[in-house]
Amino acid sequence: MPRFEPHPERRPVLIAGASSGIGAASAAALAELGHPIALGARRVDVCETLAEKIRADGGEAVALRLDVADAASVDAFVTDAEKALGPAEIVVSGAGDLEFGHAWEMDPETFLHQVQVHLVGAQRLAHRVIPGMIERRRGDFIFIGSDCADSPRPAVGAYNAAKTGLEAMARQLRMELEGTGVRSSIVRPGATQTGMGMTAAPEVVGPMLEEWVHWGIARHPYFLRASDIAAAVVAVAGTPRGAHLVLVEVQPEAPLRKQDSGTGEGS
Repeated sequence: MPRFEPHPERRPVLIAGASSGIGAASAAALAELGHPIALGARRVDVCETLAEKIRADGGEAVALRLDVADAASVDAFVTDAEKALGPAEIVVSGAGDLEFGHAWEMDPETFLHQVQVHLVGAQRLAHRVIPGMIERRRGDFIFIGSDCADSPRPAVGAYNAAKTGLEAMARQLRMELEGTGVRSSIVRPGATQTGMGMTAAPEVVGPMLEEWVHWGIARHPYFLRASDIAAAVVAVAGTPRGAHLVLVEVQPEAPLRKQDSGTGEGS
């Protein structure tokens, strides 16, 4: 006999930060597999557009307002999502934004807000959803981390601190949830082309990239696509019970080097 019952056929998904980037790409990828999707973000009108597309393609989706910095909003989102789709089987915690700047120069309130969104917001969602998962003895809670948790980057304000704390919390949860049937996992993107931070002025981004080059962080100019990270989310959630993808780091493949004209067969 198998050690675990398989995943149920119907696995409702809750996505925080679903209006763009990695969240939206993950929603589309999981919906394509037949999972019902609750799209959560502050820009609920954008989520509704994505939900309409999912429904037009034969899927099931609802768009709901979610501000992870507000505990009442998190509670309402989960309540409404589970009322519409059923108990959450998969949660993708990817809400976040990015303010560039040196940590010591950033306004403390701006710094705090970044931590509230990336770290405390994820804890709010876990606090609200995980007890039900434990009761059902199954579930996947997937945190969108960052490779800056392993290798900090200069000039990204509170982002390093928030994502490092987030990944530490996700690892802690893995230990605390051992034996419950609930899997706490991290999908860790490298440099990814998303809308986050893309409104920054060139005079801010230019010096920041120079600092990255100085510290050997920007090895090449290629970026991941949001769909690349969504593929990792699908892999984590789709892993059969009995196995656990604890950490999946995704990095952009470097551009191909020019081949040496003096090499090759017969040279």
